[in-house]
Amino acid sequence: MKLLASIILTALLAFVFGLFTQLPWWCFVISSFVVALAIQQSPGKSFLSGFAGLWILWVALALLKDTPNQHILSTKVAQILPLGGSSMVLILVTGIVGGLVSGLAALTASFIIKVK
Repeated sequence: MKLLASIILTALLAFVFGLFTQLPWWCFVISSFVVALAIQQSPGKSFLSGFAGLWILWVALALLKDTPNQHILSTKVAQILPLGGSSMVLILVTGIVGGLVSGLAALTASFIIKVK
């Protein structure tokens, strides 16, 4: 239950930070760190909750922005990168990058708790 609550809270706080603040794009790291401090779990579960929360958020937001314009920009960017021109692969890679950063922030918080 803690894992699910942590995933939802990570995604919600990252969305709020991104929407209602003037902070840079990486401000979700703060939310992942704070959630992992507030909801104490094992390091593996902390990483998983940080990763999953942000991966779900970024993939959902990318799909919501990309679908109405028939994937025009994402297809062109995917052609520049070695992704075979697939907009879906680009969206998944975007989610993985954000998820890794968020997961590492949550893992750091978990290790800080263990040191105390």
